[in-house]
Amino acid sequence: MNILLIGSGAREHAIARAIKKSPQDANLFCFGSNSNPGIQPLSVGYMVGAVTDANAILSFAKENCIDFAIIGPEAPLEAGVADVLWEHGIPCVGPKRALAQIETSKSFARDLLTKHNIPACPKYKYFSGMVGVAEFLAELEDAYVVKADGLMGGKGVKVSGDHLKSHADALAWCKELIDARITFLIEEKLIGQEFSLMSFCDGTHLAHIPPIQDHKRAYVGDTGPNTGGMGSYSDANYLLPFLTPDDVRAAEMINEQTTQALADEFGDEYKGILYGGFMATKDGVRVIEYNARFGDPEAMNALAILESDFVALCQAIIDGNLTQDHARFASKATVCKYAVPLGYPDSPVKNERIDVSQVQDKDRLYFGSVEERNGELYETGSRTVAVVGVADTISEAEKIAEEEIACVKGPLFHREDIGTQRLIRTRVEMMDALRKIS
Repeated sequence: MNILLIGSGAREHAIARAIKKSPQDANLFCFGSNSNPGIQPLSVGYMVGAVTDANAILSFAKENCIDFAIIGPEAPLEAGVADVLWEHGIPCVGPKRALAQIETSKSFARDLLTKHNIPACPKYKYFSGMVGVAEFLAELEDAYVVKADGLMGGKGVKVSGDHLKSHADALAWCKELIDARITFLIEEKLIGQEFSLMSFCDGTHLAHIPPIQDHKRAYVGDTGPNTGGMGSYSDANYLLPFLTPDDVRAAEMINEQTTQALADEFGDEYKGILYGGFMATKDGVRVIEYNARFGDPEAMNALAILESDFVALCQAIIDGNLTQDHARFASKATVCKYAVPLGYPDSPVKNERIDVSQVQDKDRLYFGSVEERNGELYETGSRTVAVVGVADTISEAEKIAEEEIACVKGPLFHREDIGTQRLIRTRVEMMDALRKIS
């Protein structure tokens, strides 16, 4: 069997490993935007190019008699790569362009949930100009969020109190977006704790992944600018310390309802990973946003403990006979930590050498924005390498991840607090206080 992986970051490194662990002994081919030094040795064929170039990807797939493809990042989904592959008889794990709007257009996602009576949205309004912006901000007072309506690499959201200190700041940011010809949403700010609930989806049936909490802020203590994600953790009991079983089931049900809404809207099947970014609030679980693929870093947490055959899981998505048994996970906790360039995300250093030789277990290591030149590794400006610790408890997994990520040498930094009891306790205490208020 020949499988094509589209994308070349740490998320795709995790997917590549999952493919190679399959007892089906598949041949892996990769079409990536760079030559990932972790994926390259696992592949029998590798091509570097624009991952949004559907025709180039199709040619590569035909040349290598690809049986099915897996799309890692969001940009190829927006570019319609899945549409082109399906049109030429190559099945794809990753939704077609119209269905991927659940991620690529925040206004589409909000309107879909509202139209189909899925009770998961805060108050919101869409803007393509400045008319009405000041009035809606006044209505929301000091609890608002401004979201660019499109793919912004995890950096298009600004929150009152954190990034925007006043309505004047908010108006200036909105004007900046409009000047850049970017439309936006303004939403009521949700108060609570964020978590990710990803589900494998064949268009009708879903198989859920245990919830994971990502950490978007760059610096220790949830300070600094937003990033694509500095690290994440999951718990051995398929919950998170601040969630109840009812919270998790509510998120699963919202994903199920959203899948049905997409089918009703387009008369087509969503095949891939549906990633709900949720907020547990005093009033229940709400949707922050949707993604149409694996999260990065969450993919590393999830695939590190996947016990079932990933290739068979992908085949079930394509064939439309997916069950939860296709996605069985070990009862283990995971902690993922990213090492990123100094200056990331606003002004990262680039083309500096890094050294991973001191990492004890290379199977815990995932390469992101890295290039290999003459046998040496160089960071290229974004999240560089990730490490995942797996253990019986979050604390034990955190210790493993911290020890290993500290062994990566170079002009890098990471968040030492991800997965620590101190940080998790603040989240539990916050949710306990909110629930008492309700």
